This record gives sequence, structure tokens and C-alpha cells, in this order.
Amino acid sequence: MGVLAPRKREQVMPLPVVLISTVGKDGVRNVAPWSCITPILRPFNDLLLASWIKRDTLSNIRETGEFVVNVPPVELAEAVMICSRNYPPEVDEFEEAGLKPRPSQAVKPPGVEGCLAWAECTLVEEIRRERYSLVIGKVVHLEADDRFFNEAGEMDYERAKPLTVILGDGGMWFTRPVFAGRYADYAEMFLNKKDEAPAFADENG
Repeated sequence: MGVLAPRKREQVMPLPVVLISTVGKDGVRNVAPWSCITPILRPFNDLLLASWIKRDTLSNIRETGEFVVNVPPVELAEAVMICSRNYPPEVDEFEEAGLKPRPSQAVKPPGVEGCLAWAECTLVEEIRRERYSLVIGKVVHLEADDRFFNEAGEMDYERAKPLTVILGDGGMWFTRPVFAGRYADYAEMFLNKKDEAPAFADENG
């Protein structure tokens, strides 16, 4: 077994790909791809994203307290790469990438049309470190494209093809989830029925 150098540690797991859309205090729209993001437990009430200090997205979130997490399909991979470029703050990435804005319901920043789901968020807390920040957002409105979700809210990922990425030494491979051949009920995780917790219990139980 080899020990990975620090610069290669990010290469050991697949990561999600989302587009985070924001609007600066000057009204300029911004769209940036993000992989360091995760829901905070269940249900999808809060999420956390990690950001380098010098990011337009972070500046916009600080200034306005709002952002939208857009879940793109594989068809938007090229647009994701266009949005990844280090444009100056006055550039509108919607225009650069040819993306169509989608009106939001609860926040000012628009979502990205053509995505699978849109989580409209407000800033709850920023945990600052020397080189990066952890941003906790509250999901105040969540919508999904009904064509790719059933009545239980489950994604048909084979049809939806949500975008993921595996990082390499000099570049990245865009990927998508596929079925591994094993379905498991949540109940399988509990040794005793009395230990089973409600699927969507909040912090108060």
C-alpha cells in the first residue's frame, strides 16, 4: 500500500458536482461548480460547503446571505467547465456558459435551467479558518424536475444522470452513478427494532 502525498489525497473518492448560483451586491450573477458540499444529516434542511477564502461565490454569499445549489445532469458538463474558469467578478457566468436563469421562489439569485433539482438557501453560519471557510446554509425552498423523481422523491438516477467527478493528477474525469446491484432497506442497519429511528427525525428527535 502506498502513502499518498498531500496533493493527491483529494483523488481517493468520487465527488458530487453542483453549480452554486449567487448574485453580488452590484447585481452581477455568478455561477460556479462545487464538489466540496454535503447535506447535514437528514432531512435536507441544512447543507455545508467548503470554500477557499478568495472566491466570488463566498464573497456574494457573505454580502447577500443567499445562494442556490443546482444539481446538474451530465449534459451540462461543458457548461460546468466554462463556469470553472477564473473570470473577474464583473463577468456574468450565465452569459459566458450560455445558461438560462431559472427564477427562484424564496431567494434573489436565480437557479440554473436544465438542472435536476434546485435548493434555495440562506446563510446560517460561516466558520472561518486561515485558508478556507465552512459555510452552513439553510434550505428554504427545494424543487426538483418531476420527470426524474417518483412520488416518494426518489431520483431515477439512470435517467437523470446526475454529474459526479473523479479527480486525477493533471485533470478530472466526469462520471455519473450507476446501480451496483444491491438495494438495501434502511431497516437493515438496525440490530433491534426498538433501535430504529424515524427516517426523518429532526435534532429534537
